[in-house]
Amino acid sequence: MERRLTAILAADIVGYSRLMGADEAGTLAQLKEIRSELLDKKIAEHQGRIVKIMGDGILAEFPSVVSAVACAAEIQQGMQARNASMLVDRRIEFRVGINLGDVIVEGDDIYGDGVNVAARLQTIAAPAGIAVTQSVRDQVGNRLDCAFEDCGDQQLKNIDKPVRVYNVLLEEAALTGMRSTNDPRPSVAVLPFTNMSGDPEQEYFSDGITEDIITDLSKVSGLFVIARNTAFTYKGKAVKVDQVGRELGVAYVLEGSVRKAGQRVRVTGELINANNGGHVWADRYDRDLTDIFAIQDEITHAIVQQLKVKLLPQEKKSIAQLPTDNVEAYTYYLRGRDFLYRFSKRYFELARRMFVKAVELDPDYARAYAGIADCDSWLYMVYQADVSLEGILETSARVLALDNNLAEAHTSRGVALSAARKFDEANVEFERALKLDPNSFAAHFLYARPAFQQGNISRAVELLERAAQINPTDYKPPALAIHMYRSLGRDQDTKAAAQKTVELAERELISNPEDPRPAIAGALALLELGEEDRAKDWTTRAHAIEDQDPICLYNTACVYSHLGDAKAAFSLLEQVIRNGRPFWKDWIQNDSDLDGIRDHPGYQKLLQRLEE
Repeated sequence: MERRLTAILAADIVGYSRLMGADEAGTLAQLKEIRSELLDKKIAEHQGRIVKIMGDGILAEFPSVVSAVACAAEIQQGMQARNASMLVDRRIEFRVGINLGDVIVEGDDIYGDGVNVAARLQTIAAPAGIAVTQSVRDQVGNRLDCAFEDCGDQQLKNIDKPVRVYNVLLEEAALTGMRSTNDPRPSVAVLPFTNMSGDPEQEYFSDGITEDIITDLSKVSGLFVIARNTAFTYKGKAVKVDQVGRELGVAYVLEGSVRKAGQRVRVTGELINANNGGHVWADRYDRDLTDIFAIQDEITHAIVQQLKVKLLPQEKKSIAQLPTDNVEAYTYYLRGRDFLYRFSKRYFELARRMFVKAVELDPDYARAYAGIADCDSWLYMVYQADVSLEGILETSARVLALDNNLAEAHTSRGVALSAARKFDEANVEFERALKLDPNSFAAHFLYARPAFQQGNISRAVELLERAAQINPTDYKPPALAIHMYRSLGRDQDTKAAAQKTVELAERELISNPEDPRPAIAGALALLELGEEDRAKDWTTRAHAIEDQDPICLYNTACVYSHLGDAKAAFSLLEQVIRNGRPFWKDWIQNDSDLDGIRDHPGYQKLLQRLEE
């Protein structure tokens, strides 16, 4: 019996059953073409050997992990180019897992834990993605044009011990807020500034300073700046600069701290070379709070100067343009922004108060008006609050009148138009927001909902997948995607989204134990994974926290639909739609989580109620 250490590549087709069910002959013809024109050639070019073809999967081995990862990257890039001109529902995408491990050789076949780990890795890789183990990541080092995202320890099915997993970030990763290795511009990651105020309640202020510095630096065409949500995945973590540089593919890292006390503020900043740890620039600002905008401006210009980047005239003007000159209004806005994306009635109401106070202090504060419109839209649609739809549309229109080049403004207008069910106009606004800021989590996530309401589930999934790339720590995008993947017949994606939802929802519950939504989202994910008892426990926990929130009630109805308890599901849905908006009709009609009750006589009665 021969044993050897080898690099194992396992690849599998995403949604193979769906593709075969829709067009068996066409899918097989595509696969034959892909093998002859791409797979076989690339594997041979990198001295690999195809061990076996398994219907929708392939197993190959390589003499080195560098060869295996390089081959996988070229295959995925080749598939992206091939799929660019194809209809979404016809595209073939691969997931790839790569492991370095000991294998048993028997004839032309290989067996053992090394193979098993690679096979399990591909099941948790993203569509068109590559997942690798710690040993692969360490062996590759900086020898390839790719970066790595640390996904932490993962418990793989039928593998005894957790495995450290990394996602490979390819050259096209500029679309996900990561840097392309072919991009000649100086590249910077701004890590979340540390709150040194001694008061956790001031966290919103240090986060706001960080976000605004990222925004200002992103306006400089001569720089590549890592997206806000990607950078914020490092918040609260003890990481080394060289690690950040490797994982994000950047040459420089900006760190800092903020101490706010009364009307004084101290901000420190330090720009570090990620390759050698050398300090490029550092400064400390002890100023009055009213100077906070000047401090941000000085930090931006210091970095631009140190990296010898030339500012274009329009960029100088854009950076110099203050969102407000009233620091108190700015502070209220930051507090409101912190509340807004917690997505519950209480926090929408709190956020609205902060935004209203901000516009009272500065009547021309566009971002604060956008916040008001967002809060009112969600209070109107989801919580049946007594809010004027005409007033929401007027507020969102005012935002655009104040700043038509603000992605936030177009996102806000899109949400408002969606609330008014003017979907065609809303789509135009969302698309404009995405063009202005391709790394906007809010634009992608908030656009996915009306896309789903319109029955455009494929587009909704694309938006949620992009939102999850931009902010991989938020449980909401994968949670929403579960039932959408199911509707599209993408079974493996459904399971993967459910696993990710449980993992992220658990973290969210630790951070915000007063929020019922991660618990009920986690319950639905657990049902998808077949863990019924845990799902019931999480449902009970959600209702112990809050038993009147419409989103919580709706998702609990979905839980009961899965459990076959139609009576309980309809009782909850009746509560949700009582004086409800059409928003809920779209979800009830399109949500596959409710498939379990559609044949029940009560379902037609419910639809009649929605038509009243």
